[in-house]
Amino acid sequence: MTSTIKTISPSTNKVICERPETSLAEAREISQRSETAFQSFRKLPFAQRRAIVQRGLAGIQDRKFELGRELAEHMGRPISACHKEIETMQKRADYLLDMAEEGFRREIKKIPVGPTLIVFAWNFPYLIIVNTLIPALLAGNSVILKPSPQTPLIGEHLIDTFNKAGLPKDVLQVIQSGDPQALKELVKLPELGLISFTGSTVGGMAIREAVSGRTIPVNLELGGNDPAYVRPDVDLKYVAAQLVDGAVFNSGQSCCAVERIYVHQDVHDAFVHELQEELKTYKLGDPLEKDTMVGPVISRAAKKSIKAQIQDALDKGAIDATPKNESFTSAPSSGNYVAPILLTKVTHDMEVMREETFGPVIPVAKVKDDEEAIRLMNDSDYGLTANVWTRDIARGEELVEQLEAGTVFVNRCDYPNPDLT
Repeated sequence: MTSTIKTISPSTNKVICERPETSLAEAREISQRSETAFQSFRKLPFAQRRAIVQRGLAGIQDRKFELGRELAEHMGRPISACHKEIETMQKRADYLLDMAEEGFRREIKKIPVGPTLIVFAWNFPYLIIVNTLIPALLAGNSVILKPSPQTPLIGEHLIDTFNKAGLPKDVLQVIQSGDPQALKELVKLPELGLISFTGSTVGGMAIREAVSGRTIPVNLELGGNDPAYVRPDVDLKYVAAQLVDGAVFNSGQSCCAVERIYVHQDVHDAFVHELQEELKTYKLGDPLEKDTMVGPVISRAAKKSIKAQIQDALDKGAIDATPKNESFTSAPSSGNYVAPILLTKVTHDMEVMREETFGPVIPVAKVKDDEEAIRLMNDSDYGLTANVWTRDIARGEELVEQLEAGTVFVNRCDYPNPDLT
């Protein structure tokens, strides 16, 4: 009997999409067809590959409102932000197209690696895909997409659109699977030349272990518990607005979301007040309503996990400093809604400060000086992004040099800049 992947709406908890799960035998056939398609596709002139990619991207943009609505229904992000993701995908793709053109003119010859497996998460699926898909196709590689069960149709949309744009058959294929054990077998397929995985740290480590005996490239973009530090010289109102957005955009379901805020003791209380004022302006609700700013989290399990982390913090002495906001207490009961919460008096023995929360939680800790802030920011098993806020740019640059993170910012949260992907 064929297993089925079911997509459950985070807004209603009803099944809204079903797809048959790809068996291992079918995955082997897909991998073999991908290898065959690769041997032909790699021989196409670069200009022809580029033209196909441009037409495919244009087709996606033509459908941005349809696809944006589907995203909102499937993963709960407010609909206006879903359209924006697809627009931003085009900007990032344009950058990659220009970069490929420059690379093509160099004397170093770029050799395609072969069938490329892209395993991508549901939280920013189009932006995650574009980082690997466009360079892979431009280089002449065939691609196999493995979407999240929460957003299973994206691969089908891309295949349909790019094939209409002239992409040869089987250069782009999709595998549907929600079984972690099956994924461990998929990454061992002998035809694969590169694996790109975006998802949880646990999932990434499992893939790295599964392919440890092979020499192919494996790109892993995993979880985070990203910190911010607010120095006493900033515009408190402006920074509060930026950090609330950085913490609760997409319901906090971003690997680069702000998950820990450290505030200098001289401005701590005033800054907490500004955070409260900013949170009063947010609306929690149905992601298909245009004025919604925070939608549901992805699943009941995610909601349970976030609530458990919040309760752990409260049990250990954290204070719930969330302001009154009618929408935070009147969200639809049928969905996986978690209201944004502001926590003060947090400490590093609390799960919200140690683990990735992936929810709209804003923990704020008081620090006495820059040195304590840097020490606490680095006191983490994660090191994805971090940011420092100050009017003293030179001092800000000195501080971020001390941070143990892959991407650091002065006076801004993480954002989709293709130079930093």
